[in-house]
Amino acid sequence: MYKELIHQTVQTRKVAAAPAEGEWDARFDHPVPHTNDYYMKCMVGGILSCGVTHTAITPLDVTKCNMQVNPSKYSGIVSGMRTIAAEEGTFALVKGWAPTAIGYSMQGFCKFGFYEIFKDLYSNLAGKEFAQNNQGLLFLSASASAEFFADIALCPMEMVKVKVQTSPHGTWPTGLFSATSQMIAQKAETRFPFGSLVPLWSRQIPYTMAKFYFFEKVVGAFYDHVFTEDRNSYNKATQLSITFMSGYIAGVICAIVSHPADSLVSLLGKAENKGKPVGQIASEFGYANLMIKGLAARIIMIGTLTGLQWWIYDSFKTAYGLGTSGGAQAKK
Repeated sequence: MYKELIHQTVQTRKVAAAPAEGEWDARFDHPVPHTNDYYMKCMVGGILSCGVTHTAITPLDVTKCNMQVNPSKYSGIVSGMRTIAAEEGTFALVKGWAPTAIGYSMQGFCKFGFYEIFKDLYSNLAGKEFAQNNQGLLFLSASASAEFFADIALCPMEMVKVKVQTSPHGTWPTGLFSATSQMIAQKAETRFPFGSLVPLWSRQIPYTMAKFYFFEKVVGAFYDHVFTEDRNSYNKATQLSITFMSGYIAGVICAIVSHPADSLVSLLGKAENKGKPVGQIASEFGYANLMIKGLAARIIMIGTLTGLQWWIYDSFKTAYGLGTSGGAQAKK
């Protein structure tokens, strides 16, 4: 009896997972069906993609944040690193690594996994013809929706990270628990845990829309104009190289689009800006400075970061037989 019940349950799940006969379902219009198992693996791939890369570039992030809040003192990447190391010790270049690892792992979970879910959801809501004729709009809407939730997951640890990285030496604890505890104790001043959420949305949503849209488009261009054979005819190393190149190009665009808001997020963590409205902070710092101060460092960081993120994500996917991302997928 138990065997029959288990068999019946499995069959019921299979029927529920598959579209009705003759009904189009975006989840199954891919070489690999987008089942719940597929989405979960994408979420795990996102954790590795964002968590590992952001943590690995913590020294560059520390320097970039200080260049944004104190450009007169930290005028360049190399000189900024030297100044931080000389004044605070070499270990200061990796301060904030723990909230970075936690926050961006949570963000990656939502960013990549939810993107796949929203892309299929919106495709089904729009219908087959609209979805196939307006892929760019789906890329943009799905990535914006995914990032909306990803930033809610990221925001508390991002606030801790920025406070740790930009506070003058000795004025704020640098350990994860001690820094978070002080953020909570002084939440009236720090606005923890979601005081930076709106600036974070203004930075990350345009960034992610550009990241996914241009990645999808650049991958498609590579396979349409350069690597013109069927995607599966190329070995995994070639496919992953295309992934990295496409990610790097998308990352450069992302850096330019999101830099002013990124500067604002860093400035919000500065002690003298405590309690000031965002508009006043932007005006005092200067709108030109918001756009260009620290931009070179951000382009290097985000270009490399985005390329590596897509490479790690697609490496994980290919290891589980899910194929690489982006562009027009070959049909089954």
